[in-house]
Amino acid sequence: MALYTISKKNLWCVAPLFEGWSETPVWSCLQGHLGQAFADDPHNPQSAQISIGDFCFFAGIPNPELIRNIPDPSKVPVITLVARQENWHPLIESIYNRQYKKFTRYALKKEPEAFDLEQLRANLAMLPQDCEIYQIDDLLYNALQNEDWSKDLCSQFKNAQDYTQNGLGFVIIKNHEIIAGASSYTYYNDGIEIQIDTKQPYRRQGLARIVGSRLILECLQENLYPSWDAVSPESLHLAESLGYCLETPYTAYAVGDMTFLSAPR
Repeated sequence: MALYTISKKNLWCVAPLFEGWSETPVWSCLQGHLGQAFADDPHNPQSAQISIGDFCFFAGIPNPELIRNIPDPSKVPVITLVARQENWHPLIESIYNRQYKKFTRYALKKEPEAFDLEQLRANLAMLPQDCEIYQIDDLLYNALQNEDWSKDLCSQFKNAQDYTQNGLGFVIIKNHEIIAGASSYTYYNDGIEIQIDTKQPYRRQGLARIVGSRLILECLQENLYPSWDAVSPESLHLAESLGYCLETPYTAYAVGDMTFLSAPR
């Protein structure tokens, strides 16, 4: 069974298989910004895959070659697999033969008018006095790449110049140390996909809500939509506190290096 890489100029041929799917990383790839598309046929595909960062999205007829076509686990330790149709799930489970973690993610509604701007601004007032919020620039971009907890904030951008041109994000700094951040994991024509991370010793102190509020406010000011899918019930609770509403839970699979599978993104 053949597997074909789809060039940017031919993305139109796989687009119908993903039509109507509100996963913005899928949009990002189909719009030619980030990621790579694959299919079972370069002209009339029945099955397709979009690989972007540590995610693979599948649509169409379940295809084992596409399911096996994941990034090198030595470079991307944990890959999250998401299928548009549930009939992909048995094949994923069969191919990875218990070497996977099945979990639930939460798709959130995309409602620009749902945000309470006054509440978001009030959240900013909760910033501890010994902390400051900064927009991510070249220097902060490079600093974020140096620590494992913060790499995902900017990991899908080629370099600092690419990030400052196409990305958007903020960090909280305490005593010259970056302790939390909210940034564009990916971007698409009309918005970004949000990634929020907090350094381990500073979690459960409200910092994610504060820095997330700052990013959402900036997005709305720039007419960008701050899209977000929650990875856990805790992430969903944070999202709802910022104004998002649950659309639907969905099944995902984490595969790759088994030593990392206890904590998929």
